[in-house]
Amino acid sequence: MGHDKFTAVQGGSIITPKGFSAGGLHCGLKKTERHDLGAILCEVPAVAAAVYTTNVFQAAPLKVTRESLHNGRLQAVVVNSGNANACTGQQGEADAYTMRAEAARHLGVEIEDVAVASTGVIGELLKMDRVTAGIAGLPQRLSSEANGAEDFTQAILTTDLVKKEACVSVNVNGKEVTIAGAAKGSGMIHPNMATMLAFMTTDAVVGEDVLQRLLRQATDVTFNMITVDGDTSTNDMLIAMASGLAGNEELSPSHPDWEAFAAGFTYVCQVLAQAIARDGEGATKLVEVDVNGAVSDLSARAIAKTVIGSSLVKSAVFGADANWGRIIAAVGRAGEPVNPETVDIHIGDISVLEGSRPVAFDEDAALAYLKGDTVRIVVDLHHGEGKATAWGCDLTYDYVRINAAYRT
Repeated sequence: MGHDKFTAVQGGSIITPKGFSAGGLHCGLKKTERHDLGAILCEVPAVAAAVYTTNVFQAAPLKVTRESLHNGRLQAVVVNSGNANACTGQQGEADAYTMRAEAARHLGVEIEDVAVASTGVIGELLKMDRVTAGIAGLPQRLSSEANGAEDFTQAILTTDLVKKEACVSVNVNGKEVTIAGAAKGSGMIHPNMATMLAFMTTDAVVGEDVLQRLLRQATDVTFNMITVDGDTSTNDMLIAMASGLAGNEELSPSHPDWEAFAAGFTYVCQVLAQAIARDGEGATKLVEVDVNGAVSDLSARAIAKTVIGSSLVKSAVFGADANWGRIIAAVGRAGEPVNPETVDIHIGDISVLEGSRPVAFDEDAALAYLKGDTVRIVVDLHHGEGKATAWGCDLTYDYVRINAAYRT
């Protein structure tokens, strides 16, 4: 994505856009002393939009957040980690409503202007005495300084090893508009989002329907194009809030600066999505699969996701084995139109297949390339104009170790 349209803000975070503060603390849901409760607050009711997991079992917080978003407005988000509040029945639902009410009371906003998000272990009830005590302590922890964003990003992590954030600025009507995001996610990550929570803030003036459409479009080419392990969680949620405090003329696709804003917004999503893929549980590498020449973009997406999601491809990347047979097998089973005579495959810059025929290549060069921390696989089908990119990671012994004992 061309950076001519927007500028990355070094050290920027979810509180960089005008009107936002954030914070986090340890309330006792996690066994460690790490933060496990956080909030984002906007000083005015913000235009808001969200997308949710496609998993049939949707966690209680999603129901509550959908309800809050009925009017397209939010002023605060409260998030806990260490417990997903999923598959917890009526009690879990009641607890999510309590979180919303308590957050509204302590942050001084309307109940229906609060979104609730949770992440962690499925099927255990929240320790609500700890949660409510924690929420009471949040207001004095909220800050529009860097420490507020730092505390919030730490509070949303589970098995993540690193925090994930991104921030850009865009020129709209000669005014500086900022777009920022923070995310968590490292396992149970598969397209259509996953134990993935992401929160975006912007100070742009933008309509609710327009923001919702942009969020969905950006998600389709970023968060929905990553996979760590093929499992789609019960709790995924991506929320965007726009404070409108930049004071630009309202953005919509007919606005002359719309393209720049949309590019910046999508870029923030892409940086967060790639960071989640790179931080996949046990991962040692980020893997990028580019598919070109498919019958349509949609078809290219399906093929790219099949290759990136293949356990055999992921294992080969971990072992630095240039086994292109696994790649072409994944292409062929994606259920999409492919001409079996015209496929080219590159691993990095190394051509391993041309016109579906093996090419003699330097195994040592391939090994050296595959040992790097970013591996790019390019598939050209020569069958149409469709193209797509998907991101994932390698499959390591550590992934099994982490997930064999996640609950215990």
